[in-house]
Amino acid sequence: MSNPNVNVSFACQRCFTPIRLDSSFNTISEHTIAELSLPIVTCPEVDLESQAKHIDHIIPGFHLNDSSSGNNGFTLLGEGETPTLSHQMKVAANLFDIVSGNSKVNHPLCDECTDVLMDMMEEELQQAEADYTDYSNYLKELSTEEPEDMDALNKELEDLLKEEKKLMSELANLQETENALDSDIKEAEKEKERLIKEEERYWKEYSKHRRDCILIEDKQKSVECQIIYTTSQLAKLRKTNVFNATFHIWHHGHFGTINKLRLGRLPSAPVDWAEINAAWGQVTLLLVSLARYMNLKFEKYRLVPYGNHSYVEVLGEKKTLPLYGQGGIRFVWNTKFDLAMVAFLDCLQQFKEEVEKGNSGFHLPYRMEKGKIEDSATGNTYNIR
Repeated sequence: MSNPNVNVSFACQRCFTPIRLDSSFNTISEHTIAELSLPIVTCPEVDLESQAKHIDHIIPGFHLNDSSSGNNGFTLLGEGETPTLSHQMKVAANLFDIVSGNSKVNHPLCDECTDVLMDMMEEELQQAEADYTDYSNYLKELSTEEPEDMDALNKELEDLLKEEKKLMSELANLQETENALDSDIKEAEKEKERLIKEEERYWKEYSKHRRDCILIEDKQKSVECQIIYTTSQLAKLRKTNVFNATFHIWHHGHFGTINKLRLGRLPSAPVDWAEINAAWGQVTLLLVSLARYMNLKFEKYRLVPYGNHSYVEVLGEKKTLPLYGQGGIRFVWNTKFDLAMVAFLDCLQQFKEEVEKGNSGFHLPYRMEKGKIEDSATGNTYNIR
């Protein structure tokens, strides 16, 4: 037998705060249990989460026992029997299950949670009363309104139905038009894609041809520049006298020069024989080149340019005359160098006569004959020996 002074403890189904049941739960009569077992009108749904903002969290219902039997899980004890602790827990648990099943709120609840629930239910009651008042006023307004003419309403309904039919027909036409336009748009998109690809292909071909055109234009400009340069060089070459460019004839003091080589010497101005011989070689080469240019063949002599050892061949005698000097003492009988200079003057006189035959108006300033040079201006004659 359990101790009757032991109290059964439960936890609040909202905040889990331990609660102690009142001792009256141990003396529930059979009549009270029967009343609690009767079905009650379901309460309106209460949104506790949206209204109880000051509550931390809501704990789902917890049922210790599923009351499925006809007596709702209660076991009635005879008079004079003392209830045990397990019986007390079972009765309290079944009682809380009945209360929780008939409402949207799980039981048991502590005093604070009960007060919060009561406040929320009070607000819902006030809201329901306000809605009732609004609906009642609206019902009174509807009741006081005069009924409209049914014929006019039927006529308006008929017109609206006709308008609806017309609009539905227009809607169907618009849908057909839309479908046709969608089909046209799809075809246009395909054509657009084809044209885009065609455009890309054309642009590639254009870029290729443009590149080829640029290369050809560059080549053309290069050829034109080469032609201009070649033409200018050709004009310059045409104006250039190859003999003037190759054999520069001038004077230095008392001596004439060819390519800066002095030809001659004086007792007061001695010139090295190497320079004189080289000058004779240049003069011989110039006269031979001019004669070859004019297709002139000298009579009696043939000039042989050989640098600073050039010489003159006497035709028919197989004899050579040197156009260079050795320096030192000259003997009276050694006249070959003098004879070579006389032969050179003879060839130069032949060239003068050949040039003056034409109508070019070119004339040499001096007349040469048998080793003598005659100045036509003064009439003086100079012997080359």
